Amino acid sequence: MDPMETESAANLPAPAESERKGGAKVSTRKSRGPGLLILVIVLLVLGLLGWWFWERQTREQDSQREERLAEQISALSSANEQLRREMDALRTRASDAEAMNRGIREEVLAFGERSRALEDAVANLADQRLSNRDAMALNEAEFILQLAGERLALFRDASGAIAAYRLADSALAAAEDPLFSAVRQTISAEMQALEAARPMQTRATLDALADLRARIVTLPLKTTPTSEQAALKPERSRFREILDQFVRVSHDDAGPAFELRNEELLRTLIAVDLRAAETYLFARDQEGFSAALARARAGMLAALDPGAPAVSEALATLDMVATKPLAPALPELGTALEELRNLRTTRALSQPVLAPQPRDGELQ
Repeated sequence: MDPMETESAANLPAPAESERKGGAKVSTRKSRGPGLLILVIVLLVLGLLGWWFWERQTREQDSQREERLAEQISALSSANEQLRREMDALRTRASDAEAMNRGIREEVLAFGERSRALEDAVANLADQRLSNRDAMALNEAEFILQLAGERLALFRDASGAIAAYRLADSALAAAEDPLFSAVRQTISAEMQALEAARPMQTRATLDALADLRARIVTLPLKTTPTSEQAALKPERSRFREILDQFVRVSHDDAGPAFELRNEELLRTLIAVDLRAAETYLFARDQEGFSAALARARAGMLAALDPGAPAVSEALATLDMVATKPLAPALPELGTALEELRNLRTTRALSQPVLAPQPRDGELQ
């Protein structure tokens, strides 16, 4: 045998061992094949599940986006419809405004003609010295001044005359003609003269006398001797008891009470004296005023109870009124009224008389 063949034969493995090794490899490959298949199937399922979940999320997002887009489209359509309506309204207003502007333009042209006519009329009215407003103010001032003078002459009411003079001054202040300021200065001077006569002091004295006249009815009178004797109860003597058996004296209570009539007469006389004092106060007669107060005081002392607190207070009030001096004599009014009348007469004579002009047509 060839030695090289012998070495190759020796290097070759035994048949049994080679078969055993080949069988082990085949079994290993057979065991790995199902696992790989299962792994591939699991991966495919997981991939399908991921793709399905992603597709679902994508569809939900697309549906939400479509809903939002639909809402936005509906809102835009509503806004578009509103804008269309507003545009239609604006077009209507623009057409109305254009028609109104045409009418206003025509009226402005007519007003221009009227304004020219009015300017001519105002120019004619400006030539007059006094306006209707001034005439009314002057008439009012003249009437109030005359009323103040008559009230002072009839009722000696200085306070009312001052109030009337203030109204006349305000009426003249409304006049536009500055020439009547001199009359206002005269009114101010006569008002100062009236205030110097102290009308408020006269009013306080009159109020005090009126209060005394009202309280005369409630003041207590002196107790009469008859009432004092009736109040006393003397002891009945034996001779009086024997005399009462034969002679009986009685009073006629049904007749008029002389004491009651005397009481009313005394109160009335005192009230008359107080009223006479008020009259003398109006007339600014100091002697008559003092005499009337003296008579009233004497009557109160003779008829009323001086010990009563109310009578003492009334006598104190009467003494206080008697000590007050009379207000000065009231001034003579009428200067402002005469000045106002003279000024109005002078202005009326100096004003030219305008002849009436024919009018072509009336203003529309």
